[in-house]
Amino acid sequence: MGALPVFRWRLAPDGYATRRQLRARGLRPGGQGVAAQLERPRRRRGPLVAYLYRVDLAKPVRPMTPARRAALAKANAARRLCPQCRRDAGYVIPGSLGMCVPCAFPDHSEVPRST
Repeated sequence: MGALPVFRWRLAPDGYATRRQLRARGLRPGGQGVAAQLERPRRRRGPLVAYLYRVDLAKPVRPMTPARRAALAKANAARRLCPQCRRDAGYVIPGSLGMCVPCAFPDHSEVPRST
């Protein structure tokens, strides 16, 4: 098992990209392992790490099929459904509340504001 090459932040050579950079180009890692990593030093904590993949081994993103599109729409709709009142909140229900804002704060006419 060999060690991964480590590059400093913004100093990676051409031919390497992060997952987000691959996605912006319409590519995906395609089963390849991590080829290298970037490290961004921080003062009081460990460095931030970003994993890099080889662009020449990346594969094109699979196209969105009608069935996948329908499944994604159904999953996003479920994230907007309040489990308490069973209504569509019109926004993604915050995980910290677990229900829509009117159900979480029934005594308040407005959304509570943090100071």
